[in-house]
Amino acid sequence: MRYAKRGRLRFTSHRDISRAVERAVRRAGIPVAFSAGFTPHPKISYAGAAPTGVASEAEYLELGLTDIRDPARVRADLDAALPPGLDIVDVAEAPAGTSLADRLQASEWRIRLDGVRPDTAETAVNTFMAADEIEVERLTKKGRRRFDARAAVSACGLDRRAPETADAPSAILRMVVRHAVPAVRPDDVLAGLRQVAGLAPPSPPLVTRLAQGLLDEATGELADPLDPDREAVPPPGEDAMAAHGAVPRPAGTESADVVSTRP
Repeated sequence: MRYAKRGRLRFTSHRDISRAVERAVRRAGIPVAFSAGFTPHPKISYAGAAPTGVASEAEYLELGLTDIRDPARVRADLDAALPPGLDIVDVAEAPAGTSLADRLQASEWRIRLDGVRPDTAETAVNTFMAADEIEVERLTKKGRRRFDARAAVSACGLDRRAPETADAPSAILRMVVRHAVPAVRPDDVLAGLRQVAGLAPPSPPLVTRLAQGLLDEATGELADPLDPDREAVPPPGEDAMAAHGAVPRPAGTESADVVSTRP
């Protein structure tokens, strides 16, 4: 499943999201499978969750069922049982033995920097991309850790398609970041931009994950990770056409104006 985290739900922790999904599965009457043992748990696994405070149009989870269900019906029933802002966007039936996590090689991010002129942001990005290595520091559960924030960034540039406003300057960056160990997050890239080019937005950046998937090194594009499942398992019944396409997002639910935590 692909789901979105929009609006105020961007501040919801991953633990709270998992609880909301479990409750929604029960309300929707979806025949979820459970693990064995003394404390059975529903077979729901999450891959590459976005940090708290960051919006996303491309979060993924795997749901194990005890019976076959039409993907379009599962999407509709589960989406109706979830709170607004936590939206099921797409569902596909997966063949046994496949792993969704293996297809999430990189993420595409959109970062809006209010109070930053586009030419200033572009100069900082060019300096960042020209560097061979940029070490940043982050506080982790094991203490402070230093790592290279540059190597994981496949592409980064100014989004010139974004509308300009005369009231205040604003720059929008789009970047593709490989999933590495340790994970390089948007705030790590922003820390690198501040370190090498002195780029320090006066207000918190607005961060949205736009996509996850397999990275084509030649084109820089990310492939839809659910496409292989659709090709391997044709959807049955009258809902076949609906199951093959991504569900259009409702008007007014775009995640362009989301606030992230500062690094």
